[in-house]
This record gives sequence, structure tokens and C-alpha cells, in this order.
Amino acid sequence: MNAETTHKLLEEAKTIWLSGGWGMIALAFNGVVMYALGMVIWLKLCTKGLNASPDRAWARWLKNPDGLRGSMARIIGNAMNCCTLTDMEHYFEALRNDEILPFERDLKVMKVSVSAAPLLGLLGTVTGMLATFHALATGGGGEKTMAMVAGGISEALITTETGLVLALSGLIFQFGLTRQHEKFGKIIAHLETLCTQQFHRKGGMA
Repeated sequence: MNAETTHKLLEEAKTIWLSGGWGMIALAFNGVVMYALGMVIWLKLCTKGLNASPDRAWARWLKNPDGLRGSMARIIGNAMNCCTLTDMEHYFEALRNDEILPFERDLKVMKVSVSAAPLLGLLGTVTGMLATFHALATGGGGEKTMAMVAGGISEALITTETGLVLALSGLIFQFGLTRQHEKFGKIIAHLETLCTQQFHRKGGMA
């Protein structure tokens, strides 16, 4: 893509943006919040070692408890340093509060942004139609009136389309993040089971 093509695309995007009216500002703000929050959630989840196998991490820990690195090794090491099963339960409960609950809050905020996108588009549709009716009611006919009508219709359609695009893409993004979040919760639960079983094997008492 050369510079001329890029310039034309930017000009077309600018024209579409301006045709959408003030509703595009609200949609842009909503989109920035939604995608920025989604990227933050995704990056945080990636740092939790979701692609690693908890069973493999556990097997490596059994072979070399002091030589492992990573989030899973840290969780296993901290859990196995607990003196009683009660301490281990408290550790995993605190781990869920610190590691899982923040993701749930962020996903709820993202869900609100996804739900708000089509509503903001609908709001732009209403304002565009009001502008269209105002042009028909006050215009005296001719090219000026037709231009005002066309502008109102453009505002209505562009904001509607933008809101739907944001909602659909955000819904897909949110679904993927929710699956990763659920996977992380299952990993924590699986590690808790492995650590509890190992504690019983070592003769620990609740």
C-alpha cells in the first residue's frame, strides 16, 4: 500500500467520520474503552501462563522443587509451603480474589461497553432522522434542502453501522477473553487439587 492509497483511505475515513455527526464521538470513546480494556485483559492473561500445562508444571516441580520459574511454579511453591490444609485453602482463596476476581470485574465493564455500542448507534440514528425531518420541515426545497436531508440520512446510517460493527467485534473479543478467563480458573482449581493430594500423601493434617 503506497502513500497515495493510504492518503485516499484516510480522506474517505475522515469523510465518513464527519458524516456520522456527534454520535461518532460517543462511539469512538466507547470503542477505545472496550478495546483498550480487552487488550489489557488479554495481556494480563497471557502473563499467567495459560499456554502451559499444569500437569507438566506439577511433574517438573516434583522433580526439582527449587529450580522452576513461572507463574504456575510460583503458585505450586507457595501452596506447598503451607503448614496445614487450612492455610492452603486460605492461600487459594486469596489467590482467586487477587488473580480471578479482577478479571471478572474488567469483563463486566467490557460487557457494558459491548452492550452500549448498538444503543449509541441507535441514538445516532434517532438524531440523524430528526435532522432529516427538520430539513424537510424547514427547507424550501432545492439542492440545499436535499443536501440537509442526505446529511441526516448519512448520520443515521453511519452511526447505526458503526455501532453494530463495534458490538459484533467486541462480542467476539469478549467471548474469547471469557474462555481464556474460564481456562485460568480451571487451572487454579486443578493446581489446588494436585497440591491438596500431595499434602495428604505427605501426611499433612487439617
